[in-house]
This record gives sequence, structure tokens and C-alpha cells, in this order.
Amino acid sequence: MTNVGYIIDEKGKKTAVVVPVKQYKELLLAAEELKDIILYYRVKAKNEPSIKLTVYLKQRKARN
Repeated sequence: MTNVGYIIDEKGKKTAVVVPVKQYKELLLAAEELKDIILYYRVKAKNEPSIKLTVYLKQRKARN
């Protein structure tokens, strides 16, 4: 990352980071994708049976 700045307290300790908005949005997107990947692997590890989306939607519609 380029153009990164830091907020420093009176003791010289970095307390915050300043990044351009574009980079901030990219970081948010990457974090969201990572959460999705983690969720996928957690669900997959349960090794539960699955059904096709179309079957699920028909079942859900029939319940309503």
C-alpha cells in the first residue's frame, strides 16, 4: 500500500492509520470476501447433506 499515513500520539506511538478511500474500500471488500471464504469452509467441514437451490426454493415456496 502506498500513500499510507499514521496518526502519532505525543509519545511517538502510532495510534491510527490514514489510507486513501479507494484503498479503504478495497480492504473492506477483501475482508468481506475473507469472511465468506471462512464461512464456506466452516459449513463444508460440517459435512451435512445438501440439496440443489431449485429444490430448496420449491420447498420454501410450498411452506409459505
